[in-house]
Amino acid sequence: MTGQPSAPGGPLIPMPALTAAALRAAVTQVAPTQLPSFVEHLDRAVEQAVTQSTIAPLRTFLLWWGEFVANERHPARAARLRELEAVAEEATDREALHSALAEMRQITDVAQREISA
Repeated sequence: MTGQPSAPGGPLIPMPALTAAALRAAVTQVAPTQLPSFVEHLDRAVEQAVTQSTIAPLRTFLLWWGEFVANERHPARAARLRELEAVAEEATDREALHSALAEMRQITDVAQREISA
């Protein structure tokens, strides 16, 4: 993975594999300030997986961070998502909230397709 966009407006890095190591490397590149959160979330997921005798918490962790990276590797998309989150948090009318949530869902759907590819 490189730290430079492949084309203007393109992703900063290729979409990594959904493994803890690949996602950690990607988070380090696209959102290094989030690395402590990544490590804390991974530790909790491992602990839950052991306690519950299931890999479900690990799968949830990988999907959550996969979506995060899918968005963050596109700076404009990540910025728009943050704007929409702020709008939704501060919305005082139903229409504004509905509009923000609908666009957030579109962004999430794109990220989900990227991690599924």
